[in-house]
Amino acid sequence: MRVGIGFDFHRLTHGRKLILGGIGIPFEKGLLGHSDGDVLLHAISDAILGALSEDDIGVHFPDTDKNTEGIDSALILERVSQIVRQRGYRIVNIDCVIVAQLPKIAPYRSAMKERIASILSIDPQAVGVKGKTTEGLGPEGSGEAVAAHAVVLLERA
Repeated sequence: MRVGIGFDFHRLTHGRKLILGGIGIPFEKGLLGHSDGDVLLHAISDAILGALSEDDIGVHFPDTDKNTEGIDSALILERVSQIVRQRGYRIVNIDCVIVAQLPKIAPYRSAMKERIASILSIDPQAVGVKGKTTEGLGPEGSGEAVAAHAVVLLERA
């Protein structure tokens, strides 16, 4: 069995759609990034890569690569899941925390779990998604950014 942790953090900005957990969320700002900025899928991808002792997504999908500019983060996670299978592992479970004052995560939690499970071809019961605020503190609390943390457990297939 192998465990990995992942983290990501992106600034919120006007003029971008907000994508979290692979789903669009109605909000006045979106996440700035080379890709669609989905911090949750990025954190999950990094957790999986870490469990495999691989380099992070910045190495696999560098922000200097024009071919990945604007890439759907679901494609990043899908490619990472292919690496899992190629290495002879399977995902046992994933647990995630999204840190943001707004938007509230609870109304979208089930859809995120379903989408993540669908991308990874695992049971939605193997995916945990929680939303936490910082009670107004820091860039997440002031509405400047969103962060995500993820932990994954892999086992030999």
